Amino acid sequence: MRVALIAHDQKKPDMIEFVNAHDGTLRDHDCIATGTTGSRLNDETDVEVRPLLSGPLGGDLMIGSQVATGDCGAVVFFRDPMTAQPHEPDVSALLRICDVHGVPLATNVASAVALVEGVLC
Repeated sequence: MRVALIAHDQKKPDMIEFVNAHDGTLRDHDCIATGTTGSRLNDETDVEVRPLLSGPLGGDLMIGSQVATGDCGAVVFFRDPMTAQPHEPDVSALLRICDVHGVPLATNVASAVALVEGVLC
């Protein structure tokens, strides 16, 4: 299954910690990520991740497209709810497309653990 990994700037350390804690499971899947998140995951974890464009440059939309076509089966998106994002419409569109297509979406560590342990194992 293809799994998308996305994290806003303030949440990237949480994503790195999460991926390191669940690397055994995530290595069994095709992981993609938005630009900087993917680069940092490749540098700081043992999970191979294919980086796409950064979120503000269209990475969120690229992942949304894969969700819509059935090419991405799960999304882990550590959002920073306390900081306004310049690409908020793209973020909302990604969340909406996950709901429309019934793709599991985790937006915090607790829901990401549930997704990994309940869906990806």
